Amino acid sequence: MNQALSRRSAFCLFAIVIFAWGLNWTVVKLTLEYMTPLWLAAFRSGLAAVVLFFVMLSTNKLRIPKRGDMPVVCSIALLHMTAFTALMVLGIQFVPAGRSIVLGYTTPIWVIPAAVLLLHERLTAPRIAGMAMGFAGLVVMFNPLAFDWNDERALLGNGLILLSALCWAISIIHTRAHKWISTPFELVFWEVLLASVALTLLACVFEGIPQVRWSVRLALLLAYGSVVSVALAYWAMAMVNRSLPAMTTSLGVLATPVVGLLCSMVVLGEDFSLALLVGLALIIGGIVLGIAWRGRGEA
Repeated sequence: MNQALSRRSAFCLFAIVIFAWGLNWTVVKLTLEYMTPLWLAAFRSGLAAVVLFFVMLSTNKLRIPKRGDMPVVCSIALLHMTAFTALMVLGIQFVPAGRSIVLGYTTPIWVIPAAVLLLHERLTAPRIAGMAMGFAGLVVMFNPLAFDWNDERALLGNGLILLSALCWAISIIHTRAHKWISTPFELVFWEVLLASVALTLLACVFEGIPQVRWSVRLALLLAYGSVVSVALAYWAMAMVNRSLPAMTTSLGVLATPVVGLLCSMVVLGEDFSLALLVGLALIIGGIVLGIAWRGRGEA
């Protein structure tokens, strides 16, 4: 677990991550039939923390984070794992799972201008084209001329999903700027633990005592959401990041929205409209263009 994987093993593990995160949006949509959004996020994160605790203990990786790593632990835990997750589960109540995952994975589009302003990275032609394509995709998906601006629930849901993507983008920028002391794998348990505490507090304040309709189906959905989508996926992604080039992982993760859309169609019976297809193509194309510069002489 301390050494890099072979290329074949890394790609197999990467495929598991893409499928786990792609199916996750459909699983969240199904789990909301049994419990409120914030308690859903809190339960999933808490169960994942328990799993990761035993994984770290068994691999002798359970160590208190160094002081220098605490800012990035807080950033990932509070902005990505807490804010992104909370806003996503709230927004997906009012937005089809397919549209939600496309909007959620607009994060790299927001990272590009932030990286230019805050990290002083070059604004290249591919980045400009990528931003333009990405925003064009959002316009196509929303179709301002046809969108029902009086539908407050739809406006709220789409806005929350976009805000979740922005929170994840801020976390990415901080992660890129951080000077790491420990490895990401050694910090993931503490990040999930902190996120679990934050999500539980939010759930207590805004939703009160948890109202849960327990069933075998809910237990299976929670098991998938916590063990597979959080604990396994974060561990696996840490291993993949150590074993494959950053450019490869950046491009590969773009397969996640495709998996998510297919899962929402098959499992939830959601329609796959032409506007959603065109919007997805433009957004993914924009993300690819926006990060393509990394393969040309820059790390």
